[in-house]
Amino acid sequence: MSKQSLNSLEKRAAISLASVFAFRMLGLFMLMPVLAIYGQSLTDVSPLWIGLAIGAYGLTQALLQIPMGWLSDKFGRKPIIVAGLIMFAVGSVIAALAESIYWVTAGRALQGMGAIASALLALASDLSRDEQRPKVMAVIGMCIGLSFAVAMLLGPMVAAVFGIAGIFWLTAALAILGIGIVMFIVPSAVNRAPKGDTVASMADIRKLVRHPQLVRLDLGVLLLHLTLTTLFVALPGQLIADGLAAQDHWQLYIPVLLLAFVLMAPLMIVAIRKQKEKQVFLASIALLVLSTLALIPAANSLVGIAVAMTVYFIAFNFLEATMPALVSRIAPATQKGSAMGVFSSSQFFGAFAGGVMGGYLAQHFNPQTVFAAAAAIGVIWLFIAWRMQIPVRSKTLSFVTEVDEPEKADELADQLVALPGVIEATVVSEENRTYLKVNDKEFDLNQAKQALGLR
Repeated sequence: MSKQSLNSLEKRAAISLASVFAFRMLGLFMLMPVLAIYGQSLTDVSPLWIGLAIGAYGLTQALLQIPMGWLSDKFGRKPIIVAGLIMFAVGSVIAALAESIYWVTAGRALQGMGAIASALLALASDLSRDEQRPKVMAVIGMCIGLSFAVAMLLGPMVAAVFGIAGIFWLTAALAILGIGIVMFIVPSAVNRAPKGDTVASMADIRKLVRHPQLVRLDLGVLLLHLTLTTLFVALPGQLIADGLAAQDHWQLYIPVLLLAFVLMAPLMIVAIRKQKEKQVFLASIALLVLSTLALIPAANSLVGIAVAMTVYFIAFNFLEATMPALVSRIAPATQKGSAMGVFSSSQFFGAFAGGVMGGYLAQHFNPQTVFAAAAAIGVIWLFIAWRMQIPVRSKTLSFVTEVDEPEKADELADQLVALPGVIEATVVSEENRTYLKVNDKEFDLNQAKQALGLR
């Protein structure tokens, strides 16, 4: 099997883990376009509690991502993933049986407590070779993006026929299906990826929160998902006010999302081929601001909302796809797992904060105020991102090495970092591992192997 393609084990791992990821994300996304509408039948409902119910999932996800990753290190990936899916299913059942918004919120929080994203990514790393790991992660990323589009279609349809309870029963069934996939289809790990590739450590987190470039990306993904959740607290109700029945909202969402995916391609081409990544990144944030501002005068027009949301999702899709890759490129070679853990927690906390902010504003003000607040958040992000630095394109390799003495480890690291194309070299004697962050265009693998004493 060529080293340039995924082998059968990696393909099976990528597809099966991506499907479990997608089922989980459907649980988050399907509720966003419908709870503000169909949740009105619940007792004690208010716009603030609608926002809390949407965001509660993100809060517990943010708090438990890193601890669940640690547990998967100690007790194994699959047992923790299955336990998380069981928790998610139980939360779904509680929310499905709920008659008050309070119990729906409790069910959503319990769903989020099954925070298995870090364990899933760690298992994906365990089951893939260094040079193929980015492809496996790309498959998972694409399925997560696709799940958002599917959720925008399924959410309104399921809710129109079966109500909010129907969505929760469906997510419970998908969780059970996910358990079956994990137990019978996902391969068992035959090796363990380096710790730096998988799960966050507290020591690394303390370093990463002081990293000026990574903090910009962590705050960025928080603010991005804050705007998304904030918008969907107010947007469904505004669509109804403009004459689009709840069961027909998918007729707006799906064309908007499909068109946004197509129109995102030119941004990617300019960013990558023309090497204008920072300029396009900042321009995308500016598009977020302009599109949310455009919703204010367009709020009473379905065509105006469709145009504004298309522009919003062009920017959203580009930023959502770009930021994880930037985190991976910027993070120190031995701290990728920690960096992605902090990034993922920031993402989910943004969803929670957006639900709270959107719910509060929707309860006390009109939808235009909610849209204006989302635009203001975008302006804050633009200010934060203005001084970000885009690193050269690189990839991280790891090698098994045996260096007993710290002095020899330092000498080897100095020797490796002097090689052409090596951006960073870290020798971890405790792990018998050497990490190299390299510029592919200049790096010579044979030179590195020779320096490491490998064939």
